[in-house]
Amino acid sequence: MTPSNDSASTPSPQRPIWKGALCIERLQIPVKVFPATSDSATISFNQLHEVCQSRVKQLRWCPKCEREVPMSEIIKGFEFETGHYVMVGDAEFDAVKPTSTREITLTQFAPRAALPLVALDRAYFLEPIGQEATDAYRLVVDVLARLLTGAVGIGKLGIYGREYLVAVLPVDGALMLFTLHPARELRTAPTLAPARRLPAEQRALREIVSARVQPLDLSTFVDEHQADLQRLIDAKIAGEDYVQAPVEAAAVLSLSEALAQSLMDLP
Repeated sequence: MTPSNDSASTPSPQRPIWKGALCIERLQIPVKVFPATSDSATISFNQLHEVCQSRVKQLRWCPKCEREVPMSEIIKGFEFETGHYVMVGDAEFDAVKPTSTREITLTQFAPRAALPLVALDRAYFLEPIGQEATDAYRLVVDVLARLLTGAVGIGKLGIYGREYLVAVLPVDGALMLFTLHPARELRTAPTLAPARRLPAEQRALREIVSARVQPLDLSTFVDEHQADLQRLIDAKIAGEDYVQAPVEAAAVLSLSEALAQSLMDLP
């Protein structure tokens, strides 16, 4: 991917969640980290007491002592057997948690295709701080974009009392950082039975898929559930009734029937 000329210096509109340095050997590039996604568009609800419409509180309740427990009496416990716990105090927990550093340290590089999609977790943008950092930042973007037909850097970041495995890669002229699930959390794809040879069905499906190939624009996809929720909320605020349009159940078709009808539906 060829880097663009202006992405790395365009200021991000939101406040950074972290500032530090992107490190490759002795090279240190001051950067700011911004979330690449936002959950603000998702409608959220509060829990209310139906009788008085007041927000309810979530209490820390001990069923044995039958009373609310203040934070001063809370301790972390690990259940190693059913009903049996080993307790870890704050001082013990702090003694083993990773030191929060101000460095994203990349120690390995690999082709981007070698990074399994299932390992990707949260996405962030990196933005350089200062002109000298911008020059070095653009150099990293260019090298990673051209090396190995697109390279990804793998390393670690210690922050908020946790150690994260991270990947850094160039996207549209900027560097993105992804937190990664460790190998122990990754699951393998299911093993399928050998497929039967279905040449006619394969040709039909190839024609259907080819007819739907077009430039990707995620903005054309709407979360219908969120849209319906918003219409319901707007109607209730206005004191109106909201009637959801009925959804017709799709007919169950065989593989050949589904492909044949899909071909007929093509423009």
